[in-house]
Amino acid sequence: MLLACNNITKSFGDVTILNQVSFHINEREKMAIVGINGAGKSTLLKVIMQELSADSGEVITAKGATVGYLSQHQDLASDRTVYEEMLSVKADLLWTESRIREVELLMKGQEGDALDALLKEYTSLTHSFEAQNGYAYKSEVVGVLKGLGFSEEDFNKQIQTLSGGQKTRIALGRLLLTNPDLIMLDEPTNHLDMASIAWLETYLINYPGAVLIVAHDRYFLDRVVTKVVELDAGKAQTFTGNYSDYAVKKEQQREILIQHYLNQQKEIKHQEEVIAKLRSFNREKSIKRAESREKMLDKIERIEKPTEVRSKMKIRLTPHIMSGNDVLTVTGLSKSFGNQKLFSDLNFEIKRGEKVAIIGKNGTGKTTILKIINDLLPADAGEIRPGAKVQIAYYDQEHQVLHPEKTLFDELQDTYPYMDNTEVRNVLAAFLFTGDDVFKRISEISGGERGRVSLAKLMLSDANLLILDEPTNHLDIVSKEILEDAINAYEGTVLYVSHDRYFINKTATRILNLTEQTLLNYPGNYDYYLEKKEATERLYLEGVGYGMEGKTASASSTPAPSGTAAADTKLDWQQQKEEQARQRKRQNDLKKTEEEIERVETRIAELDTALADPAIASDHTKLTELSMEREALEGKLETLMEQWEELAE
Repeated sequence: MLLACNNITKSFGDVTILNQVSFHINEREKMAIVGINGAGKSTLLKVIMQELSADSGEVITAKGATVGYLSQHQDLASDRTVYEEMLSVKADLLWTESRIREVELLMKGQEGDALDALLKEYTSLTHSFEAQNGYAYKSEVVGVLKGLGFSEEDFNKQIQTLSGGQKTRIALGRLLLTNPDLIMLDEPTNHLDMASIAWLETYLINYPGAVLIVAHDRYFLDRVVTKVVELDAGKAQTFTGNYSDYAVKKEQQREILIQHYLNQQKEIKHQEEVIAKLRSFNREKSIKRAESREKMLDKIERIEKPTEVRSKMKIRLTPHIMSGNDVLTVTGLSKSFGNQKLFSDLNFEIKRGEKVAIIGKNGTGKTTILKIINDLLPADAGEIRPGAKVQIAYYDQEHQVLHPEKTLFDELQDTYPYMDNTEVRNVLAAFLFTGDDVFKRISEISGGERGRVSLAKLMLSDANLLILDEPTNHLDIVSKEILEDAINAYEGTVLYVSHDRYFINKTATRILNLTEQTLLNYPGNYDYYLEKKEATERLYLEGVGYGMEGKTASASSTPAPSGTAAADTKLDWQQQKEEQARQRKRQNDLKKTEEEIERVETRIAELDTALADPAIASDHTKLTELSMEREALEGKLETLMEQWEELAE
C-alpha cells in the first residue's frame, strides 16, 4: 500500500464536505476520484498534500514514498526559457554529469592513491548517472515537451510570456519528469488538445508508479484508471474498473436502492392500511392486533429515499422555425494573423439536423472558424452562406448572454415571457436546477452552473443553428450528461468545437478535423474518426482528397428466437398468467371476507339489540338460542378476521 486515507472529515463552517472518507491506493495502481462540482475532490487532494488540515482522520504514506501533485491552477514565475525550466528538474543529474566531466579532467594528471580515489568517485558517479537514466535525460525532456504540445520553436520562449494554459502544461511536464512514486493530478486535461491528451494517457498507463486523478474527462478515465472512488454527499465509495465500469455499477446499485426503498414504502403503506382496517373493526382483539402491528412498524429501520443524481431530459427542444435542408455553406475560407496562416481554402456544408464537431490541435483555428461564421472576426477570403430561414445562436465560454443580478428563473422568464412558471421550472429542472436553486442569482452560481443556464437559454431561442465553443468546459460529469441529452434531443442543427472525446462520441453525427490548415471529413462519431483517421490522412497526404459528402450505411437484422428462447418466453408468459390469476383470486377472496365480516358484525349488532329487549329477556328458550347464535358468530368473526389478515398480507 502506497497511500491510505482513513476517516478523513473536513467541514467549512456548517457545511461538511468530507465525512469519514476512507480509501487506499497501491503501488502502480491508477485511480480516479469522481463526483459533482463541490463534492470535495480538490479539497481531498489538498488534505492529502497537507495544504489543508483535516478536522479528523489521518493520511498515511508509505515510508520513503515520494508524492508529486499538480493543482488546477498554476502561475509559474520564472525568467527561464521553456527548455531551461524543464531541465531544472534534472538539476541533480546535471550536477552529476558536470562532476563526471571534472573528474575525467582531473584524472589526466594524477597517479597512485589520488588516481585511485578519483577512479572510485568516477565509478560511483557514472553508476548513479546511469541508474537515473542520465544518458537519455535530454531526449526525455524533449519527448515530454513535444508530447504536451510544445514545438521546438517554443523551447526558447520565456516562461513569463506564456499563457496560463501553457504554464499549466509546463508544470505538468516538470511533475512527470520528477518520476515520483505517486502522481496526483487535478484536472490535468483542461489545457491539453486531443493529441496531448492521447500522449498523456499512454504516458500514465505505462508509468511505473501510482497515479491518482481528479478529472471530468470520461474518455481519459476509461483509458487510464482501474479503480474509481466516488465522492457523494461527503461519503466515499470505491468501485473497481474504469469509468464506464463504475457508471454501470453505480446505476445498478442505484436501481437496487430505489427498489428497496419503493418496496419498503409499499410495505409501510400496506401495514398502515391493515392497521386502519383492524381498528375500524373496533373490537378488542382487532385493536390489540393493530397495536402489535404499529409497534413492529415503529421498529422498522427506514430506508432513506435515494437522492436524484440527475434528471433525464423530459422536454423536446424544437426550434420555432424549421430551416431549409442546406443550413450552412462555407467556400474558400482563409484566415491568417500576421505571418501565421491558420487555414486556407476551407470548404464544407452543414445539413439540417446534423450535429457537427470541429476538432484539432490547439492553435489551429477552430474557434476562429466559429467567430468568422458569427461575424465576430473578418475572414481574409471566402464566403459563408446561411441557408433559407436559418437563425444562428452562439455560445461562448464567457457566458456573456447572462445578467449577473437576475435569478435563474427571471433570466429565462424575462427572455421568454410566453413561458408560464411551470414551463420555466421544467426547463431549469431538465438542466438540473430544482427547488430554491432557481431563485439564486447568476452572480452566485459557479462557472459550470452558468454554462448550463446559458445552454438552457440558448436552446429555447428561436435559433435553429446552435454554434457552441467548448460547451463542456468547466462542467462536471453530471452536467455533461445533461448537455448530451439536450443536444441529442434538440431538433435543430448544431456546430461545435470541443476536445471532450466522450462528449463528441455521444453527440456528433459528423466530425471535421482541422489539420495541416485544411479540414478532413469523417461522417460519424469519435470512434468512427479513430477508425478512419490513419487511412484518411494517408489519402490526403497522397493527394487523393477526401469527399465532403461521405456516407455511412449499416444494416442490422434481428435473428428469430431459437427454440430454447421461444420456449423460455412461453414459459415466462404462462407463469405471468398464473400469477395474475392468483392475484385476482386473492383480491376476490379478500373482498368476500370483508363482506362476510360486515354481514356477521351486522347480525351481532342485531342480536345485541334483541337481547336487550325485555320481552326476549323473559323468554328463557329464546334468550338461550340468541346467545348461542351470538357466541357462534363471535367465533366465526374471529376466524374471518384472521383469514382477512392473512389475505391482506
